[in-house]
Amino acid sequence: MDKYIVHTLTCPLRTPQEGLESKLTDSLLRLFFTLSLAYHVFVTISRFLFLRCRERERERERERELGGLESSRITGEHTGEQDYGSRSTFAGIHEELGIRPEALCESKRKLVDVLQTSRLDDKPSLPSVFQGPFQVSYGPATSAAGNPEEIQKLFPNLYGQPSVDLVPSTKPTFTEKKLKVGVVLSGGQAPGGHNVIAGIYDYLQEHAKGSILFGFLGGPAGIMKCKYVEITSEFLYPYRNQGGFDIICSGRDKIETPDQFKQAMDTVNKLDLDGLVVIGGDDSNTNACLLAECFRANKLKTHVIGCPKTIDGDLKSKHVPISFGFDTACKIYAEMIGNVMVDARSTGKYYHFVRLMGRAASHITLECALQTHPNIAIIGEEVAAHHQTLRQVVNDITDLVCKRAGQGKHYGVILIPEGLIDFIPEIQHLIAELNEILATSTCDPEGHWKHKLTPPSRALFALLPHSIQEELLLERDPHGNVQVARIETEKMLITMVEAELMQRKHEGTYTNNFIGMSHFFGYEGRCGMPTNFDATYCYALGFAAGALLQSGHSGLIASVGNLTAPCAEWTVGGTALTELMDVERRKGKNKPVIKKAMVELDGAPFRKFASVREKWAVEDSYRSPGPIQFAGPTAHETNCTLQLELGAVAA
Repeated sequence: MDKYIVHTLTCPLRTPQEGLESKLTDSLLRLFFTLSLAYHVFVTISRFLFLRCRERERERERERELGGLESSRITGEHTGEQDYGSRSTFAGIHEELGIRPEALCESKRKLVDVLQTSRLDDKPSLPSVFQGPFQVSYGPATSAAGNPEEIQKLFPNLYGQPSVDLVPSTKPTFTEKKLKVGVVLSGGQAPGGHNVIAGIYDYLQEHAKGSILFGFLGGPAGIMKCKYVEITSEFLYPYRNQGGFDIICSGRDKIETPDQFKQAMDTVNKLDLDGLVVIGGDDSNTNACLLAECFRANKLKTHVIGCPKTIDGDLKSKHVPISFGFDTACKIYAEMIGNVMVDARSTGKYYHFVRLMGRAASHITLECALQTHPNIAIIGEEVAAHHQTLRQVVNDITDLVCKRAGQGKHYGVILIPEGLIDFIPEIQHLIAELNEILATSTCDPEGHWKHKLTPPSRALFALLPHSIQEELLLERDPHGNVQVARIETEKMLITMVEAELMQRKHEGTYTNNFIGMSHFFGYEGRCGMPTNFDATYCYALGFAAGALLQSGHSGLIASVGNLTAPCAEWTVGGTALTELMDVERRKGKNKPVIKKAMVELDGAPFRKFASVREKWAVEDSYRSPGPIQFAGPTAHETNCTLQLELGAVAA
């Protein structure tokens, strides 16, 4: 080609015939190079496809090497047993959950961390009632947390049933009949979920030998689509005392339409289930109650039991003192807050605004405050009770900044609950109106929808920063709630405090510099390795759920009490789910829901906090509790909230 280029540049003028020959040569050369390029592309693609096919073959070999046990467990080859329907294949798991086919078997099969592996064989203690024969003791008939007449109409087959306690007996009261039980993880993750499943499995093996436990994949969607895996001892082992929900994964789908309830009934019939355990928060356990009502109304043999899960700590009652995961999550957040406190004191120039999980209640913020002693901890329930405006909240923070500046301190730590804006009455009204509008229509770009707001809400919406306006209009979560995790309240407060301090500078009442640093501690706490308390509590909950199913109960939530005493003295039973129910307006309609447990301003935890917060505000009383301990003097300590509520320590 180079000779050709040189030749064309140096040759003299050509005759017409020579020009024609030159054009023909050019065309042939272009054709040659085009074919050459096509050949190289073909070779490259062929090589890529060859390598890809070889990689797929290696994946198939790796899958076969995992052993026939895992393969048969997931694909449904179950020698000598009935085919229960749509057992998930590796391909089905990949399709439904969006994960590599081999990941379900490999995800925790190779634990290399010393602490993780050491925790696998640490068997939690059990309440003494499980050390021998036991029987069921029944309490009085129950009502509802609110609107009992409406709840009775919605749950005619379950309403009024008593709560129960498991008490020692002189002889066995249940026949050791083989059971087929399903379990599902529903909603957000919480440390300890794997131990609930371990507790159910171990209970069935000890008290109903030969029973089968199925785990529905990906949350309630796994029930509707009949996607499940059989849980065996080998499959379960790598998940014992470990964080996360990855043994079967979770999901936020809800079973609420007639077609979805029919799908759920078809699944439990195909699997011939005697029981179903729903591990979840308030919405998930409401769904469990609806399933229990549906199954009983249609005369299905499947009983449904719930287990209290949420790191937010807002699923609790007299008989359900705490939801699992709260203890671990708060201790994880407290460690990070303690680190931030040391940083604040070390630099001497930053105010750290820390937003913490807790969409509906401020339990996490209160507990972390009790553990770490911040300068300010905003408790949403107190803001609502005092009808504080957003401006008042900002002024309280600004006043503290000025007061500490007078002492030569230009740093501090401020804790903010995730759902703060839900607690400010004026914003509550605005959100309620926005929920109604979004449930029935859309927000047009021209803003005509704003005329549907009442004048006060319209004026408040106009005053909010544009970023907050957009966040308030985001798509709602599956339960119809504002996705407050996306609303950066901490940044909004920093901006508003800066503006207020600037105004005070102009007035001559503040002369220093303010630097705000924002943090959001959220998902970091959901899948941590469970504390000794959560690991033991969850294992006991699993045993409780298994016992309630074996004794033929349905529509109850497993409950374990007396939790500040040694584990042997813990009490075990089941609380009627309808007893926790109320009616709430969601997506423009009245819906049955488990009433959330909010921070009680006359409760022991808040009273303890209120008695010391003024001292914390101006003094550096910071505490840095450090990482979670599994051995040593603090390894078995429960959280401050539980100790104060159960009277283990004085308020």
